[in-house]
Amino acid sequence: MKNKKVFVDKIYKLTRDVAPLSYILPSSHSRRYPLMHFDNETGENRTLRYARNQKSPFEDEQDGNAILEPIIFEDGYLTVRKENQVLQQFLHYHPGNGGTFRELDKAKEAQDDIDIVQREIDALVAANDMSLERKIAVARVVFNNVDKMSTAEIKRDILMFAKNEPVEFLEVINDPDLEIDSNIAEFISNNYLELTTKSVTLTTGKTKKKLLSLPFGEDPMYIISSWMKSDEGLPTYKMLLKKLKS
Repeated sequence: MKNKKVFVDKIYKLTRDVAPLSYILPSSHSRRYPLMHFDNETGENRTLRYARNQKSPFEDEQDGNAILEPIIFEDGYLTVRKENQVLQQFLHYHPGNGGTFRELDKAKEAQDDIDIVQREIDALVAANDMSLERKIAVARVVFNNVDKMSTAEIKRDILMFAKNEPVEFLEVINDPDLEIDSNIAEFISNNYLELTTKSVTLTTGKTKKKLLSLPFGEDPMYIISSWMKSDEGLPTYKMLLKKLKS
């Protein structure tokens, strides 16, 4: 026995952040607004047209008595009753579906909200449970002038970072290079390394020594971290780390 198809009311939403009070969606094919759907079965582009007295959204399946009417989003939303299947089909095939507008899926929207809240909870729990030493390591990577911050300021800013940017926060704390990135930030803070837009210079000795050039547009911390983990840069990293701990 085949599953019986269930017809339901559907709600559509404009994807723009600020929706106009009223928006008219193109409902018939024209040179200005081409409404075509590629049929994978026939390999043909089929013209779309919404006519409320027709049974199909495809113009080649409509008769000569098509009654056209505008499709209007009010305050960014459009509700289409289950009885108007031709409009639901038209919107499904419309080239603006997923771009100009999208269908609201209440179950999916709810699950997305749950996922967002859960990530925030996970981030806040992780931030709260971290040791002060690890909080400082994260702060060195994410913030500036950590050495001038009090312990309370670091704890607060880490919690706020976890709350406001939970995905990025979890990525940072799970990054295997967190420790080395934190140490590099401390090398720079202690003036062991001099960082410019073009190069990194070692400044611990009597004379400055250029370590490497920084390619334009690249993340300096990533470049320095990659070099310090290499066979060429590892001795310098160990030397600076020993100096930092002394």
